Amino acid sequence: MNSEGDFNVSFGYQCNGHESGSCEVPNKCEIVPGLQLHKTSSFSCLSGAALSANATLANTNICNGLIAAEILPSLDSPTSFRRVPSSPSCSRLDILSSSLQSSVSNLSCSPSSPSDPPEYDSYMLKSMSQSAPSRSEGFLNAMEVQMAGGAAGEDRVQAVCSEEHGWLFCGIYDGFNGRDAADFLAGTLYETVSYYSNLVEWESKSDAIRAPDGLDLDGSLQYILEDSSTSPEGNFPSSKSSNKDLSVKSFGNESLCPKMEISCSHRQAVLDSLQRALIQAENDFLHMVEQEMEERPDLVSVGSCVLVVLIHGNDLYTLNLGDSRAVLASYDERNDLSGNKWLKAIQLTDSHTVDNETERTRVISEHPDDPATVVAGKVKGKLKVTRAFGVGYLKKEKLNDALMGILRVRNLISPPYISTQPSLNVHKITKNDHFVIVASDGLFDFLGNVEAVELVHSYVLSNPSGDPAKFLLEHLVERAAACAGFSMEELMSIPAGMRRKYHDDVTVIVIMLGTNQRTSRASTCLQV
Repeated sequence: MNSEGDFNVSFGYQCNGHESGSCEVPNKCEIVPGLQLHKTSSFSCLSGAALSANATLANTNICNGLIAAEILPSLDSPTSFRRVPSSPSCSRLDILSSSLQSSVSNLSCSPSSPSDPPEYDSYMLKSMSQSAPSRSEGFLNAMEVQMAGGAAGEDRVQAVCSEEHGWLFCGIYDGFNGRDAADFLAGTLYETVSYYSNLVEWESKSDAIRAPDGLDLDGSLQYILEDSSTSPEGNFPSSKSSNKDLSVKSFGNESLCPKMEISCSHRQAVLDSLQRALIQAENDFLHMVEQEMEERPDLVSVGSCVLVVLIHGNDLYTLNLGDSRAVLASYDERNDLSGNKWLKAIQLTDSHTVDNETERTRVISEHPDDPATVVAGKVKGKLKVTRAFGVGYLKKEKLNDALMGILRVRNLISPPYISTQPSLNVHKITKNDHFVIVASDGLFDFLGNVEAVELVHSYVLSNPSGDPAKFLLEHLVERAAACAGFSMEELMSIPAGMRRKYHDDVTVIVIMLGTNQRTSRASTCLQV
């Protein structure tokens, strides 16, 4: 591919550990230098890229057009990271809440098991903002942040950074059946997490709702907070050994933090904020779908996978629904015969698809009276993923009834069939951890975890000022073209929509860990 015009939306970020730190600026791409590196920061730069294959509408019109007209324009920054003031209390979410007028969301999906996450009312954010703490009290505290984001087909990518406070928020929202769900997440999830970070810290300090046994009185979940047990490529831990599938049934009676150490309490607050924010976003989205489905019945089938990576201090948190992945590249303590360390590929996220035997067994066991729970390798013959945001027709009978003909799911015996219970993980970053690849599943259609790590590692060694995320996508295009019998130029000349036959929308972020100084750039939405 040529270097001009392929990537028309680009952004990049480089932390500055020294006053003399500099950044190279690629064509049509501005890279914003960071501030003096905070002593608790564990990242040095990030590089991102997104490749479009699906044809989709330029903007979503859900929420009466508010997402497209008022929210996303204030968040998207297609050419660079830009400084954005951190709103004090859910200003953008209040816009959505006011659009609901006097309606109150009661659309929350019925839990499929006692361990499902608690539900939160759609108006709780607005009603509690009067008494909630200021943003300076939450772990995402900052008066202003660096923000970038963009769209590629049905994918959305978002990155928010406060280097001076030592945190980085990255979201990849892999939409399907349309981009409305991914756009909704890009427009609301970060702010919702910020709100709950304030609320949870405030609750913790006031000590008003903490019960003696370690469970929140409002039913919020507790988490195992020891160093994460991660799984290598292709090996997913069982529910008995995993600390990522969180439920009261599995872990509610365990002593998580007997002494309630500060570090443990903080990790718990972060995980609880991520969990609660996702449920809030889901309830709000489905409520708006219900309001608008008469005019747009297709909205009931729109959904998105969700992958959030949050680096705060020396902790790396992940939240995921679906089949996107976060893969950590970490040096093994053991050396080879030459004294060199091995670089391992460690998958930090579970894969929520019917191909994962643990997930397939779970879904089938939750619907014992439905012999057609999994049909032709898909949940109800419709979706390969077992957990996702949105996709209301597989969660609520009322939403399924909005569809006509073959689109409607017959014999929806015991919804919900698609879970919104996320997998969460926290990993303590060590000196051996090198970088993290965060990507939608389109990348892994062509590359395995180990190969992706090896490609990034070799590229960074030979191109210390290069863009490893863009390199990964160029490698993917080359492989996809070879599989189809095309040259790269021939493949990229195929219009979006038709090109979906050869590869999916792909979004990649590479986050370099540690404080080593290297210039990187980020790009999103490869187009022709």
